[in-house]
Amino acid sequence: MGLAIDRAQARRIALAAQGFADRRHATPTLRTFSRTLARTGVLQIDSVNVLQRAHYMPLYSRMGPYDTGLLQRAAEHAPRRIVEYWAHVAAFMPVELWPLMQHRMRAYRERGHEWSSMRHDQKLVASLLAEVRERGPSTARDLDDGLPRAKTGWGWNWSSTKKALEYLFATGELAVAGRNAAFERLYDLPERVLPAAVLAQPVPADAEAFIGLVRRAAISHGIATEACLRDYYRMHHSQSRPAVAALVEAGELLPVRIEGWDRPAYLHRDARIPRRIAARALLSPFDPVVWERERTERLFGFRYRIEIYVPEHLRSHGYYVLPFLLGDRLVARVDLKADRRAGALVVRSAHVEPDAPAETAGALAAELGQLAGWLGLSGLRVERRGGLARALRAEIAAHA
Repeated sequence: MGLAIDRAQARRIALAAQGFADRRHATPTLRTFSRTLARTGVLQIDSVNVLQRAHYMPLYSRMGPYDTGLLQRAAEHAPRRIVEYWAHVAAFMPVELWPLMQHRMRAYRERGHEWSSMRHDQKLVASLLAEVRERGPSTARDLDDGLPRAKTGWGWNWSSTKKALEYLFATGELAVAGRNAAFERLYDLPERVLPAAVLAQPVPADAEAFIGLVRRAAISHGIATEACLRDYYRMHHSQSRPAVAALVEAGELLPVRIEGWDRPAYLHRDARIPRRIAARALLSPFDPVVWERERTERLFGFRYRIEIYVPEHLRSHGYYVLPFLLGDRLVARVDLKADRRAGALVVRSAHVEPDAPAETAGALAAELGQLAGWLGLSGLRVERRGGLARALRAEIAAHA
């Protein structure tokens, strides 16, 4: 049946695996960054910038205030430590994962990218590849005909050039050298982006790649079901289930039973089981701790949904809502906006969870003040929506 683990233990294991048991460095360095990335294994990218770009936030949640240039240095300057790819969704991943993604790249070459039919337009694909080879890092806008694109629905209509470049990116024939000021991808040849040692590695057999990805997911989760492990790098169950079985047989994953869970779970053999987690952090909607909503609910008793695409009048908590982690529990949630013109961090709503400790408002006020400073905002304004708003305003006023 496996070792029995209660829910509180499972929470602490999961949070330690994600880096919340690590002591913060007074001044985070590239070494701190590398340690943190080793915990998360991936940083999801999202274009929403109402607070801060998504890929910066998990690092802040774990390291505290840091120089965002660390991430840019790791992503854009040799020797690169991270590279963009479809790892979870669009994400930064450690460069060492490039060989493990070759099976995914091959699949895109065979069937095409879900957003692109360019597999059939090989003349355009070949011409763009040749142009990037000659020009160096280029955006789609640099390479297409320059005609304006209309915005419809939730996003931009992609040009044929953009679709072809995304196809080449998905297949691994192009990599991302960086982003420009408009957050557009700069496409370049993999040999000009990735370290030569990474590109020289042999491509693993598919089964070995699946084991490698599940292993990385298990290290980042600490404790998880097969479905959790599968979701981390967005694998298919036909890939993840044999990989889990192989890792169990090898003794790397230990079958366990978690209180209140009706599915088998697995503990990584090297997972830390701390007696206490002393975290205080705001989690981005795209943080690995809250990616898999069922897992979040089972571990923390915290039902969480992103409401960005929900009409305003139907939202329960707000547009860009961040859970607040205190100790090993999610005790509150706040809808945040960086009002850069006014120089203020705005708390549009603040909601407390049942049985949150008495110190929640004070701890949240301190964390919001630190976040505002990191974002370069001198003000902190709490609007009236939510059951925690009044207490939060009082705490902020008391420490102003």
